[in-house]
Amino acid sequence: MREDSSFFNSFNSVVKIIFESLGISPMMAEEFECWIFILFLIIVSIFLSWLLRILLIFVFSRIFKRAKGRVVKLLFKRDTFSKLVYVFPPIFILPFLPLAYNDYTKFISLFERICWIYLIISFTIYLNYLLGVIWHILNEGEKSKNIPLHGLVQLIKGIVLVLGFIIVLSIIIGKSPLTLITGLGAFAAVLMLVFKDTILGLVAGVQLMQNDVVRKGDWITTADRNVNGIIEDITLNTVKVRNFDNTIVTVPPYALISSTVQNWRAMQDSAGRRIMITVTIEEESIKGLSLQQLSSWKRFDILRDFINLKEQERRGERVRKPQDIYGTIDTNLGLFRAYIQLYINQHQLLNKSMLSMVRILDPTENGVPLQVYCFTVITEWKGYEAVRSEITEYIYSVSRMFELRIFQNASGYHYLSEAYITVGKNIPK
Repeated sequence: MREDSSFFNSFNSVVKIIFESLGISPMMAEEFECWIFILFLIIVSIFLSWLLRILLIFVFSRIFKRAKGRVVKLLFKRDTFSKLVYVFPPIFILPFLPLAYNDYTKFISLFERICWIYLIISFTIYLNYLLGVIWHILNEGEKSKNIPLHGLVQLIKGIVLVLGFIIVLSIIIGKSPLTLITGLGAFAAVLMLVFKDTILGLVAGVQLMQNDVVRKGDWITTADRNVNGIIEDITLNTVKVRNFDNTIVTVPPYALISSTVQNWRAMQDSAGRRIMITVTIEEESIKGLSLQQLSSWKRFDILRDFINLKEQERRGERVRKPQDIYGTIDTNLGLFRAYIQLYINQHQLLNKSMLSMVRILDPTENGVPLQVYCFTVITEWKGYEAVRSEITEYIYSVSRMFELRIFQNASGYHYLSEAYITVGKNIPK
């Protein structure tokens, strides 16, 4: 033992007295002095750490009782402060090791390395645990719910683990961490190959956050990966999506950068959701309207003013204005188009401030497509589908009033009806 340490000289004397009382020779006692000293330091460090843990629990339990904030409560609930004591044993041991025996320099040096390795590993584990607690705290906040913090925390945890591994390795081989990092550059190609998905996920995660491509809770769809659902979690390597059929799909983050992703967040945040319904009108059912037929349509309040305005335009008594409804009184299709437009304008669940129109598309071999384009005030899926179905049903039912036939492929009923007509029998209902 070092000669300048009176305390440990006294400790050595006590050890020798104990050994002599046990009948152990002085030479044997000197041989075990170092082991006893190390064991004494370990026991004292564990005892002090235990006392410190009790003190921390006592202090923070008092703070917990008085504090009303959820952050302090969550930190105390997860034993964030009491777990810190696992870092302290080597801190209590290391300052006293230089005062140890001169005859056991190699052993003391080895034990000192073990203490440093334990300190780095325990501190790395605690720091990762603390980052996890911080993520849970931030994830419950309203302002940070839209930020993919899980992937960011995983990135920081990965950096902490890599740095901890490098420092531990440098202690084992007795080299500077900077020297070790420089040497690792030669293995960069191998590391990039082994950790390809992690590196791609890291870069993609940064791009997702920077460009705000997706967030937790977004509804996304992709054509090539069978994704159609809500994002439940965004991590460093995967984006977890729950499809509407309750299946779980995991997608690598770089797939959301390299391929086309449809994000419905803007629609959900907007004032309306688009409805686009297309029906095909058979050309043979499109007919011109006579004055007598127009007069009969005036019995409907929704069409009376429109027909009167169009008749005034026809007689030259009024000039057509840009804001007028696009429809005509020349054909039953034109009048039907105006009728549906007026119906849309009066519908209470459609957004009047957004674009709405009823238009005719280019004719096809099946007939003339008529398209209804408008936006609902409801963006929620169930309500949206209810409004869309209501408008579709109304279009099909009202088309018969205008003597228009909506195209559909022939079915068995059509062939059976044709056979009954051929033989001169009535079509069964």
